[in-house]
Amino acid sequence: MVIKNKYRLLFLLLMIFGFVSETIAQDTLSTLKNRRKQLEKEIEYTNKLISKIGESKSNTLYSLDLINNKISRRQELSATLKGEVYLLTDSISSLNVNLKKLDSRLDYLKGEYARIAYYASKNDNAYSHLIFLFSSRDINQAYQRMRYLSEISSYIRNEANRIKDLESVKEQKKDDLEGRIQEKKKTLDMEISQLSLLQLEQQKKNRMKRELSTKERTLRRQLNAKEKESALLNRKIEEAIAKATEKANRNTAGSKKISASDLKLSSLFSEDRGHLPWPVKNGIVSQTFGIHSHPILKHVKIRNNGINIATDKGADALAVFNGTVVSVMTITGSDIAIIVKHGDYFTVFSGLDRSLVSQGDVVQPGKALGTIHTNLQGKTELHFEVWKGRQYQDPAGWLVKK
Repeated sequence: MVIKNKYRLLFLLLMIFGFVSETIAQDTLSTLKNRRKQLEKEIEYTNKLISKIGESKSNTLYSLDLINNKISRRQELSATLKGEVYLLTDSISSLNVNLKKLDSRLDYLKGEYARIAYYASKNDNAYSHLIFLFSSRDINQAYQRMRYLSEISSYIRNEANRIKDLESVKEQKKDDLEGRIQEKKKTLDMEISQLSLLQLEQQKKNRMKRELSTKERTLRRQLNAKEKESALLNRKIEEAIAKATEKANRNTAGSKKISASDLKLSSLFSEDRGHLPWPVKNGIVSQTFGIHSHPILKHVKIRNNGINIATDKGADALAVFNGTVVSVMTITGSDIAIIVKHGDYFTVFSGLDRSLVSQGDVVQPGKALGTIHTNLQGKTELHFEVWKGRQYQDPAGWLVKK
């Protein structure tokens, strides 16, 4: 009986281990599926932005940025699908192992059940039971034998129910296995489809780069203008932040309450790192933070102190945290920039053609600050920066992951 209990315990532990492993794999698979859906949405949105540019204006750096974004998302999507296939393959193997264990356990239980049921059927009559009881040495042994007969009956019923339950579990596992096999086939088809689309997009990107490379003089002129605009924006941001900081320091000398308020706001902003809402309702990052090689001009580097977010025509820039507007300034005729103070932190929104707030306004997350400019090529792109004091930071690390 002790040996049987050991086998049952071992089987139970194996089943629990299998269940836990399968649950962990299922959670990871669920994460990959959610990421896949998000990537599909981003690719679909990028296609929408590209379609609005128009064929005659498609050979621009903005179009190239969108294509690059889509290729990057497509590559990640392909990798995600590979991950799903891997996990599904692992899950199918695990289910097959579990089914073999169930079959082995069922064979054992059925053998035990048949043996005991046969013994019980040979002795299952009132006369045999009476002889068994009356042949006892004393009343205590008779009682023990009566309990034994009752337990035999109960054990047979329990084993029958256990076999029935395990048969049900086995059928469920078989259904799960078939479902996973079909899901794997579907995912493999999707992966093949994504690889084909990726190849076509790479070809389109190469054609676009070849065509843009014939416009080197125009691209250098645009780059020079952009660099001047960026330097002007950076200088004005630093001036506005210095002015706002100086004002806060003057106020602190006369009121400790303001200093405490700024300190608290800075702390709350810092705690929200990685959870700030996006500064647009819909959008994709068309250029990331940092220094990048120019996509066409050789040996040319581009510095981005924030991120650029491509969005829909007519979209508004939205505040990402509680704060106060400390500056609304014009960089060029079609580029207005707005700076919002959050204690020691500042958020900068540029590329606007209309401001919806004024200096001194208090704003909350989601408040429309201004309308994002759309140029003649159909580009609607917000430039967004995050500063701590006079040091700019990578905004991607502050925004919530999509």
